[in-house]
Amino acid sequence: MGMPANSSSDKRPSKPDRDSGTPGRRLAQHAPRRGKLFHLLWPVTSYVVTNVTVTLFWLVFFVFNRTVVIGRRNVGEEPNTLLLSNHQSMLDSFLLGLAAFYPQSWLKPHLIPWNPAAAENFYKNPLLAWLADNWKCIWVREGRHDLHALHRMIQVLPCGGMTLFPEGTRSRDGAVGPGRPGAGLLILATRPRVIPVAIDGMQAVLPIGRYLPRIFKRIAVSFGSPVDYTDLLAMPRTRETAQAVIDRVMAAIRVQHAELRGRRRRDVAAVDEARRSTL
Repeated sequence: MGMPANSSSDKRPSKPDRDSGTPGRRLAQHAPRRGKLFHLLWPVTSYVVTNVTVTLFWLVFFVFNRTVVIGRRNVGEEPNTLLLSNHQSMLDSFLLGLAAFYPQSWLKPHLIPWNPAAAENFYKNPLLAWLADNWKCIWVREGRHDLHALHRMIQVLPCGGMTLFPEGTRSRDGAVGPGRPGAGLLILATRPRVIPVAIDGMQAVLPIGRYLPRIFKRIAVSFGSPVDYTDLLAMPRTRETAQAVIDRVMAAIRVQHAELRGRRRRDVAAVDEARRSTL
């Protein structure tokens, strides 16, 4: 499973950086450091913590809410696979990993994907930060312009899988927003299999500002065919090329998302029709 992304080999911040600002700002600037015991136990703790967590979320997604998964066979089990998805809630990465790799992850721990995670959401207290490291999260500082995090992603992706949300923030209305070039830079650097993923319904399960998931909602996840971007690899590795790559992926996500929304409307119409026929 490798080493956690926030390893003790990371360069320590300078003393002025450590001493400046409020404790909240220090949390937003630097990832928590881990000792030798943490790294020694991490392969086991990460395996246990992640699989137990997604098992609990399986109950949330598939028992207390109605979740439909489409196209799971498109994901496969190859390393260097990048799942790029629209973003609706803080639980999206759990949903993607579970829908793509669970329960195989119990027997094949290498399938557990890496998850770049916003520091202000997943590293705001020591317990949550410990859990995030064991969920194979990669600490991303507030503001998102984090070259160190991008470097860590480039290191770990070729040996495994990763979930990533190119929009960089959660949608408030469930619509698919524009993608940012950072994910495109990662693609140009590592040349992974890029699987476009569309999520629909998670904004109703855990809206922005809410901390406990709702139940009895409809959730849908669609894994598309790998995106072909080989023609863009011949272009200079610039921010513009990276944006072109991610724009192509986001176009595929929008098509899948529209299909999920259409499916939802048809299901609702069918339920309404069935109710009217029984009256």
